[in-house]
Amino acid sequence: RSSRTSATQVDVVEGCRLPVLRKNQENEDEWPLAEILSVKEIPGRKLYYVHYIDFNKRLDEWVTPDRLDMKKLQFPKKEAKTPTKNGLPGSRPSSPESEVVRVVGAAAYLSHHGKPTFDNFAFNQSLVSHYYSVGNGTARRPMPNQPGRKRKQPPNCGGTDEDSQDSSDGIPSTPRMTGSLVSDRSHDDIVTRMKNIDCIELGRHRLKPWYFSPYPQELTTLPILYLCEFCLKYLKSLKCLQRHLTKCNLRHPPGNEIYRKGTISFFEIDGRKNKTYSQNLCLLAKCFLDHKTLYYDTDPFLFYVMTEYDAKGFHIVGYFSKEKESTEDYNVACILTLPPYQRRGYGKLLIEFSYELSKVEGKTGTPEKPLSDLGLLSYRSYWSQTILEILMDLKPDNGERPQITINDISEITSVKKEDVISTLQYLNLINYYKGQYILTLSEDIVEGHERAMQKRHLRIDSKCLHFTPKDWSKRGKW
Repeated sequence: RSSRTSATQVDVVEGCRLPVLRKNQENEDEWPLAEILSVKEIPGRKLYYVHYIDFNKRLDEWVTPDRLDMKKLQFPKKEAKTPTKNGLPGSRPSSPESEVVRVVGAAAYLSHHGKPTFDNFAFNQSLVSHYYSVGNGTARRPMPNQPGRKRKQPPNCGGTDEDSQDSSDGIPSTPRMTGSLVSDRSHDDIVTRMKNIDCIELGRHRLKPWYFSPYPQELTTLPILYLCEFCLKYLKSLKCLQRHLTKCNLRHPPGNEIYRKGTISFFEIDGRKNKTYSQNLCLLAKCFLDHKTLYYDTDPFLFYVMTEYDAKGFHIVGYFSKEKESTEDYNVACILTLPPYQRRGYGKLLIEFSYELSKVEGKTGTPEKPLSDLGLLSYRSYWSQTILEILMDLKPDNGERPQITINDISEITSVKKEDVISTLQYLNLINYYKGQYILTLSEDIVEGHERAMQKRHLRIDSKCLHFTPKDWSKRGKW
């Protein structure tokens, strides 16, 4: 402390940057550069809300003055008004429909007619701290008014009615609202950059939110926000929760149970028929999804909630939302596994379930971008395992090398063709050799895949799925 100037001697204001002491994952001290987002006074001292530059926002926290390195204080600079670039770079593969994968032992060969172009379709991690974009970057523009789809933004939501969309020809397409949580890259409102809920009690779990969520402002000063784990209603005290539980008859999410195997169930919830539940689900999800801004219009969406069953009822594990009608083949809008259930295989189970629905619908699907960092990791892992499973199961045909097209892989898995290609590139399997694209499955890839599959105990059993897709285009306003 003697070498560091006291924060009281210099007026530290919002926007200042300086090194701040934090414990890393190994519980060692480090002094990363941080930005002061807010200052508040409590009896006897000041507190500073800091965002560690180049770290995920979920690590933001209130710190005491003794954790600030005042010797390296940087005051905020006055920004010149310059036009912002809203478009994000990207590329779209333009390969013909008939690329063929030939598999021999540990190698797979991709033959073609002419020389197809495999543009770099790899996920660009440098764009962001928490999201990425794939496809042709397009300028954002305000959301036009749509008849029959009024959307209200809650106060202090900090979102905008604009979004960057992918477009095959580089022309800005009409942005859409997504899963009642829209993509949000602006973060201009300082309020939405700060966690506003300290703790959530949901059933037997206490959750520490990672990000801002627009719960009513009067609830943000409470030490604990109580949620009914079955209807997700928010309450301000344990007494209110206990009183609510005597009247709440739900022991599972509303809607239809469309899958059950063992203790795992999935419920399909219509965002129009079960509006209050869907809105409460989105409020909870926003605590753990930074790259979305919450909107209250849930009518155009379906919500698929995964639960674990015990004697007390069906407890929410995670969910994904999905547009009733998607012109871009999105089979997932938002996806989340709640923190107590993360790193246990539930994320991949949610993803696998979304593709099982696509198989029944006879479509290929892709998740809507941007994905969160954890969502991106889960999808990459799922795509890799699913595609490698198919390539390694191929057998020679009458002594000839077995053949499979990119389209075949896409149809078998319901994974969109672009995601198949991007995964092969991410795994670094594609090489160009003697006029052919060669997919080389090295021993390391094969062994790594086998080890991963041994750990993957949770799988969707299609025989336990009872799902009939609806044609929403014939249902007017859903």
